[in-house]
Amino acid sequence: MFREVDQLFPKMVEWRRYLHQYPELSYQEEKTARYIAQFLESLGLEVHTGIGGHGVTGRLVGKEPGPLIALRADMDALPISDGKEDCAYRSKVPGVMHACGHDGHMTMLMATAYLLSQKKEQLKGSILFLFQPAEEKPPGGAEAMIRDGVLESVDVVYGIHLWTPLPVGTIGVREAEMMAAADSFTIEILGQGGHGGVPHQAIDAVAIASHTVVNLQTIVSRQVDPLQSAVITVGSIQGGQAFNVIADTCRLEGTVRTFSPTVRQQIEKQIEEVTKATCQMFGADHRLTYEYGYPTLVNHPVEARRIARIGKQMLGTEKVITIPPMMPSEDFAYYLQKKPGAFCFVGAGNKSKNLVHPHHHPLFDFDESALKIGVELFMRLVFDYLDPSFSNASSK
Repeated sequence: MFREVDQLFPKMVEWRRYLHQYPELSYQEEKTARYIAQFLESLGLEVHTGIGGHGVTGRLVGKEPGPLIALRADMDALPISDGKEDCAYRSKVPGVMHACGHDGHMTMLMATAYLLSQKKEQLKGSILFLFQPAEEKPPGGAEAMIRDGVLESVDVVYGIHLWTPLPVGTIGVREAEMMAAADSFTIEILGQGGHGGVPHQAIDAVAIASHTVVNLQTIVSRQVDPLQSAVITVGSIQGGQAFNVIADTCRLEGTVRTFSPTVRQQIEKQIEEVTKATCQMFGADHRLTYEYGYPTLVNHPVEARRIARIGKQMLGTEKVITIPPMMPSEDFAYYLQKKPGAFCFVGAGNKSKNLVHPHHHPLFDFDESALKIGVELFMRLVFDYLDPSFSNASSK
């Protein structure tokens, strides 16, 4: 391991715990962005703010010309109350919490910027540190930052996500499709209200919505190629106002997860067809709104293999896991549509410390020693890409 990473670890814990105490929701990361910008400015980096919203970039230019490597961390928190009541660094913002590890992601990128800024004279190229807002809430911050030009002249881009389903001391990566495209839909069933005791004089929107939920599941089970992966989930049903009144409207909200663009378009079309047919059977009408969210995250094979190779050098062959495709989504996918690169998971769970709660859970936390692995991986990626011989020498 880089000795400097181990020496910096106490400061990394301090940064992470400060960020955890003062989380900000998607599109509201003003104080977080200011904190990050001041830190990067203190390192002497070229800093820009207000990128794609509250995004911050810091550019480190090496002594010699060479490629430009982009490293990304997300900054936003979730609308979840921090349930860690006895935790010294519990969120101080009611109803808002870093429940997905973004406080750790910022910390890893801060530490990487700090350490690389001390090796400026040895770098044969430049590093662009991307602190991105609004990963958790579509349309997300990645696309907005790209529109503002962050990827201009970038040669490669890398991202790391702390991941508690993997134990600390492991790295998970995959060539090609790794995380699913995520879309959302809203269906409004338009029936005719009436008295609960005389249902034959009404068109029951709640009953029709119930049939619609069941029928939508046949799209994946009976119309999508079984060798293709897809999910349709209806997560919300809202209808009716009283126990004895037949509802005239009912609203369904759901998500679609796919890997294939063809299957994605197929499901959008079939949700409309199934909903229309179900409503017509009962004499009702409907309105469907379908919104495309983040695309499939597709790692570039060369860069995914680079991560796997470096991970094996760091941790051992058995500690680098080829993970299966996953249905959660990530707007890092937009960067990979534009530039070569890869996204990976650094294991952050630890059963012995009861750090096992899933992401987006009120009791979520992670083993902070994973921060060191993430920082070392970022640094090794930089050195390996810019100058492999320097990477080998500097890691001793």
